[in-house]
Formats: sequence, C-alpha cells, structure tokens
Amino acid sequence: MRAPRTARGRLALVVVLAAAVTAFTATVPLLRDWFDLRVYHGAVDAWVHHGGRLYDYRVPGTPYGFTYPPFAAVTMLPMALLGLGAAVALCLLLDLAALAWVLRVLAGPSWRRYGWYGAALAACVLALFEPLRDTVSFGQVNVLLLALVLTDAWLLATGRTRWAGVGTGLAAAVKLTPALFIGLLLLVRRPRAAGTATAVAVAATAFAALVAPDASRFYWTEAMWDTGRVGRLDYVSNQSVQGVLARLGVGGHAVWAVCALAVLAVWARRARRAAAADDWPAAFALTGLTACLVSPVTWVHHLVWALPAFAVLLRAGHPRVAGALYAVMCTSVVWLWFDDASGVDGFLGANAYTWVTLGLLLFLPAGQVPAERRSRHRSPSDTAAAPRQAAPTTATASGQPGRSSSRGAAGAATGAAGTAAGPGLGGAARGTSSDPTGSTLPAAVNPQSSSARASS
Repeated sequence: MRAPRTARGRLALVVVLAAAVTAFTATVPLLRDWFDLRVYHGAVDAWVHHGGRLYDYRVPGTPYGFTYPPFAAVTMLPMALLGLGAAVALCLLLDLAALAWVLRVLAGPSWRRYGWYGAALAACVLALFEPLRDTVSFGQVNVLLLALVLTDAWLLATGRTRWAGVGTGLAAAVKLTPALFIGLLLLVRRPRAAGTATAVAVAATAFAALVAPDASRFYWTEAMWDTGRVGRLDYVSNQSVQGVLARLGVGGHAVWAVCALAVLAVWARRARRAAAADDWPAAFALTGLTACLVSPVTWVHHLVWALPAFAVLLRAGHPRVAGALYAVMCTSVVWLWFDDASGVDGFLGANAYTWVTLGLLLFLPAGQVPAERRSRHRSPSDTAAAPRQAAPTTATASGQPGRSSSRGAAGAATGAAGTAAGPGLGGAARGTSSDPTGSTLPAAVNPQSSSARASS
C-alpha cells in the first residue's frame, strides 16, 4: 500500500486515522478521571490553605495521598492558586509542550521535513500508546520528567555540555526513579554532568527542606520507606520485576535484589558500550528501560520511559520489530488478567509489558558507530580515490533524470524513517565531540481502575 502523495490524500488519511484513534480510545481504554492530578491539587490545597500536613491528605473516598518527595510539592505550589479545572488545563498544556520537545529531540535536525502531515501521523500513533494515554488521563508528570532527562541527552549529544545534568537533577528531585540517569553519567565517565545533576538534586531537596521542614523530615524518615502508601505490589499495573515476582507469590527482598542486580549488570555493560560509540540515544533509552524494571513499582503510565527505545529501533532500521512491540503496548492486554494472573497465560499475559521492556533492554541495537563517523575515519587513500570515480557516476545520473530522481526520493524516504527515530539526538554531537483511576467519590469496581495502588 502506497502512502498518499497529494495534500488531499494525506488529509483524508489523517482524518480516517484520527477517527479510528478516537473510536479506539473511547471504547478500549477507560479514562482515569485525572486521579493523580486530584491527589496533587488536593494535597497542595490542603497544605497551603487549610494548614494540613502534606502527607496526611487523602483523596475523599480513597486511602491514597501524596507520595512524591517534598520538592515535587514545592514545584506544584502554583496549583494552590487554581481550581481543579484550571489545573487540568494547565497540565494538558504542559504535557503537550513536553511531548513536542521529546519528539523534537528524538527526531533530530530533520524534524522540519515532516511538516503537518508527519506531526498529525505522530499524534495519532502516540495517542494509542497506553503509557502515554494513562499519563495524560491520570494527570501524571512522566512526560515532563522524560523531557527534562532527554534535554540532557540532547546537550551531551550536541556538545553543549556546560548545562548537561541540570534536567536530570531536577527530575531526580521530583521523583526518585530518574536518579538512575545520574548513575549513567557516572558509568560513562561524564563526571561534570554527573556532578551537576547531583548538585542540582541535592540543592532542590535542601530548598524543599527549608520551605517544608516537617514534610521533608516525614518523607525521608517514614513515607519513602512505606511501600504500602503507593499500592499493592501484585497489582497488575505494576509492570516491574518486583511486580512479576509479587504476582508469582515470591515474597521477601532477596530474590528481587538478585534479579535487580542482574538487570543492572546488563544495563551497565550495554550502556557503557553505547556511550563509548557516542550513541547517546541508545544509552539513555537503555537507562529508562532499566529504571522501569528495577523500580519496586512501575505502573503502566511510567512506561513512557520506553518511548526513546522505540525511536532507537526505528533509527537502526527495525520498523517491523518496533511496530510489533509498540502495538502490544497499545492494547491494554495486561488488564485481561486483572482478577487472576495465575497459570502460564497469566505469567505471560499479565506481565506482557515487562517482557517487552526486558526484551528491549537485552536486544536494543546500541553502540553502533553511525555512518557519518565511519566516513570521517576512513583512510586518506580511500578519501583521495573517491573523486576520480565520482565523475562518471555523476554524468550517468545526469543523463537519466528520471531514475536519479526516483532513487533520491527513495533515499529521502528511508532517511526520514530512520531520522524520525532519533539519530538527530546524537547527530550533532558526533560532529562536534569525540493511578488509581477513580474520581474523588468512591468508584465502582473497574478492571482498569487503580483502586489497588496510589499516585506515584
């Protein structure tokens, strides 16, 4: 099937896809009613206007409250000036802006070539991705954190290392999981960026302690260690290694620790190799996947960290593999085992997103030297010989304009498919440097509700 070449044909395709996506999102997944945003807004409002303690707040009719570090609450203080509706609108605008930047970073310098048509197709495809759907309808902060971390990847890849680490430090101060990216910077011997990230995270945490000393003391001494505040580990939305073990009935921390260390060992080896080849897109993608696997709790909406991995797959020329795995994560298939995850089918199906994440960690193409770097490192004799052979080739091409034009178009299409997946994130560098789903009222039992876990 050929893609439409006229503006009218492209518009028709976009309209059809948009209608199909709308039908899918209106029937298959259920909206989350901004539950997590209600937690944020309610906790900050009670803290600022009613003299309540930040971590004592609970969404009416539920046992769930604020679970992030105090700095996250400090950054959300402006919500105390807004009603819930205005907070939802602001959250949507921030999500759209962050997502646009994420796509810009992953697409690289050639993002302009896609125009409105490429943007519309990307929007349709992304709207199907369950982790992104959940992030938006929960009112979560995952896309904002992804944008902060990928900003550091972009800075490193383009040689703008002066400010590299600031985004990662801020993200780690808001949620603990992105702190693994500081580990990445240390692993690949980027001490300045790692130091910047650590200093920013510590400074942000200290600032929160000055603003909210009681809340900070309670969080770091009690709340952070109470996994019950987050939700049940065996809840089907928990797509981490710990979630798999909990659904198998394996208790204790020993087995989880061994599995987590094995995952970290694979990550360290592969991420180091990727960074050694200046393959920063792959290094950051592998780190996002690993963070999801080793975190004790990885709700489905946390898996937006897998988006860079799909971009890397496309860049490496594996669109079918990327499409198949992406399609799995659009299906909401894990919820089929909401009530009972036992048996072989439960082991495979209820943990489907975990298997996709693990497979990407193990087999994601990483550490491949890009073509432009290979060409720069060719021997002088090779480069000197090339001009003599270029003249006949050019003459032949000029004599066959039709064939030359068709080859050029094919090359451009191939380049677009790869570049959209993220080569540009590292392109310039290679040239310049070596939860719950209920509302505020008690909700009825729902196979996709998060009544078994709290905002996280």
